[in-house]
Order: sequence, then C-alpha cells, then structure tokens
Amino acid sequence: MPYRKEQFETGYIYHITLKGLDSSIFKDLNDYYRGIFSIYEFNNSGSVTIQKRRETRTRFKEGRGRTSTFIDERDKLVEVLCFCFMPNHIHLLVRQLKDNGITEFMRKIGTGYGGYFNRKYNRQGHVFQNRFNAVHIENEEQLKIVFAYIYTNPLSLIYPEWKEIRIENLDKAAKFLENYKWSSYLDCIGIKNFPSVTEREFIVELIGGEQKCKDFIKYWIEYKGESKEYSNLFLE
Repeated sequence: MPYRKEQFETGYIYHITLKGLDSSIFKDLNDYYRGIFSIYEFNNSGSVTIQKRRETRTRFKEGRGRTSTFIDERDKLVEVLCFCFMPNHIHLLVRQLKDNGITEFMRKIGTGYGGYFNRKYNRQGHVFQNRFNAVHIENEEQLKIVFAYIYTNPLSLIYPEWKEIRIENLDKAAKFLENYKWSSYLDCIGIKNFPSVTEREFIVELIGGEQKCKDFIKYWIEYKGESKEYSNLFLE
C-alpha cells in the first residue's frame, strides 16, 4: 500500500501523485469510475457500509454526484481541491483536515482500489508504488501553477511532447481538456461532472471564476516554458 514517513501539517495544502507499479492502473471505463468513487468513499475517517457503497457507486455512474436528497455524512480526512486521473497515475491537490489525514487517505485508496483491481484482473501484489510523492504548496502563486499543471496533464495523451514543443492549435488543446472526463476540471469551469468529489470553490474564486479558469489553462498551454522555476512542484 502507498505510504510516506514524513508528517503532513493539518490545514496545509499538498500536491500528491500516486503512480502505478505497472503500465496502467485504469484499463476500462469502470476502472476510472471506481477510482473516482474511491477518492470519495475513502475520504472518511469512519467505515462505509456495503449498502452505502452501492448507493454511492450507482449515483456516480449515473452522473448524479450530488442530489437534493443526498446528505454527505462523511467525517473527511482531507479536502480534495483537484484531481486528475491518467492511465498510469493520479494527481491530487488536497488540504489535510485531520492529523495523519493524508497518510490514512492514501492508505485507504491504495488498499481499497488495489484490492478491487487485483480481484478484477486476477492478479496479486501491489498495484501502486509503495511510496506516494507529495510537495507542500506554500502560497497562492504556487497553488495556481499546480492547478494548471494538474489539469493540463491529459494533453500528453494527444500531444506526447507538448511540454517541449509549441502546440499550434490552442483551441483544439483546450477543447480536449474540456471533454476529458477523468478530472475535476469540468466542475471548475461550470460543467457538472463529479461535483461532490471536490471542494473547488476556493481555487475557482482565487483564479477569478469559471471563465478565468479556462483562460488560465489556455495561457498555461501556450506559455508553460515560463514555469521552469516551479518544476519542483510538479512531481514528475
């Protein structure tokens, strides 16, 4: 299971990456749904009943991440500000709410999703690398940079070398991200996707609103070369 010896400070924000041990940790759509559900379900200091699990999974798969009758009864370990799933790794931006909250949250994800993955694909052993990576976000400027970095990660699926070369068609790149389902970016720009997983209002307001989020992502795609001084935040 993923672990880390360092202590995390409650109330502080961290960028976290969790990498697969092999080539892919998401092999089909159901795996992605299960991964996103895991971020929601395991962000809880208490246990979850089988019935609650089934109800929540159904709600996620039907696109009903939040309803008027749904009451969130979790005792959260962290505040999930952003997430992005790539085929072989996960990016998270979280604020720790309880002492040891991040460590426990990551342990639960590693054990819970790892168990599901092994059962489904008839395999044994670790699904994730033993040690997840994390870096403390120290100020608002760093927070904005990591926001853009996390949400532009999927561009490597269609532009493998986009971080080294200029993307000519910025509109195409931006549109691809606006149609990439497996992150919380859509919720940040006003497109309902998995709204109950994240508490993104803080970052959206910091950047200046939904349209400003879109503008900032487009700016990042075009001028990412100016971000080299922040490379320690990217956990590549």
